[in-house]
Amino acid sequence: MNTAPAVYGHLNKSLAIGLMIAVAFTSLAHGAVEPWSVFIFECVMLALVALWAVKAFKDKQVHLAIPDLVLPLAGLALLGIVQSLAITDRTGRLLSLSKDVGATRATVTVLIFLLLSSLIASNFWTSRAVLLAVANFLTIFGLAMAVFALVQHFAWNGKFYWIRPTEAPSPFGPFANHNHFAGLMELLIPIPFGLLLTRAVRSELRWLYGFAVFMMSLAVLASLSRGGMVSLAASLVFILLLSLRVRRHRDQSRAPVSRLAALAGRIAIIITILIIIVAGVFWIGADPIIERVTSGQSAAHGARPESFFNSRGWVWRDTLAMIRANPLTGVGLGAYGTAFSLYTASDGSLRVPQAHNDYLQIVADCGIIGGLLALWFIVLLGRAIAYGIKARDPLMAGMSLGCGASAFAILVHSIFDFNLQVPSNGLLFLLLAAVAAQIGAAVRAQAQSPLLADRASRYPIIEDAPATSIARGTS
Repeated sequence: MNTAPAVYGHLNKSLAIGLMIAVAFTSLAHGAVEPWSVFIFECVMLALVALWAVKAFKDKQVHLAIPDLVLPLAGLALLGIVQSLAITDRTGRLLSLSKDVGATRATVTVLIFLLLSSLIASNFWTSRAVLLAVANFLTIFGLAMAVFALVQHFAWNGKFYWIRPTEAPSPFGPFANHNHFAGLMELLIPIPFGLLLTRAVRSELRWLYGFAVFMMSLAVLASLSRGGMVSLAASLVFILLLSLRVRRHRDQSRAPVSRLAALAGRIAIIITILIIIVAGVFWIGADPIIERVTSGQSAAHGARPESFFNSRGWVWRDTLAMIRANPLTGVGLGAYGTAFSLYTASDGSLRVPQAHNDYLQIVADCGIIGGLLALWFIVLLGRAIAYGIKARDPLMAGMSLGCGASAFAILVHSIFDFNLQVPSNGLLFLLLAAVAAQIGAAVRAQAQSPLLADRASRYPIIEDAPATSIARGTS
């Protein structure tokens, strides 16, 4: 509220900035895949929840926007809780739906904190001013991460940050796995790209945004992640096709020639960036990238060429066996690594903690119920993006466009890898999904206001929100 005391505004800003800090920390802390980094992330989230409680106490009321996307996530967490329930029979044997109760409880705990982060974003990443700050933060952070990763790559001494030794076979940037670094970049690249295409960026910042897109794309290619390269290409095609459908209020009064000029401008931006990326590839050395794509081998690490079956095919085969044996509720959220040895056709000597396919693993972990919840989430997200790109405000349309391309890229990469199981990447994915959901809900409510006037008041009308306020609603 514009008349609220200054302290309310400070609390709003603290909550919004707190999420940005969480994104930066989890990414820099090797993806938050170790107990110490998970603990710190959870402490940060608890601090943000406490700030929210203080704000509610001062307001003497709770304003809570709950986007539809939260429902399948909450359903997945509830399923995990049920899976983790355990009883001991007369023989002392532990009975549970999960094959690894401890792993399921730990995974559910992380999921609940990710769910809280999504709720905070849905309530405090909503005003135009905050979303512009978020876009600037993600662009600058992505640029800094890409530059650091490239410098560390060319000056690699076997240690993260040139300090912490690692035996990881394919590190890149702060991540132990180059695919996960590529996944983070895939989520970040479309944000500045989408805002460039909708001309939501001031002219003096366009070169910075374009340079950020170039450097992050170059870092993906330098990481030699084949999944990252495929997903990057897919997101660029997706954002181009989706940008053709972006509508702004002023477009309706434009002459056909003006609309064609605007389209030509968008295509020119994409072609220019692609040309610069190709030039950058040849500048840093195209041979390792070409060899990686064509032969399936990492020139950086001297690995032997591998077939699909030797790398992932046999894991997918055994995962399907796991699914057939536990079709309804799965082996337990997070219990895949423990259960795999029970169903593999191999000798079981090789530890396989992930299926390297998030779609197969969610069904293996949570059965048909989990698969349907994941499908529900994707459908809701797609619908929100379809509405959001119709926003009259270029910033809102650009954010929806960028969030949509980010989600598409990571969902493509999830066919080959497990990026969404890395807390840093899962966190950023859910935060961008929350932004897309709120923008889509606001645009949809505005479009349907003659029929659903009461529903419109239940969502943040982002486009019309004052620059100094954070609009909220309930769902």
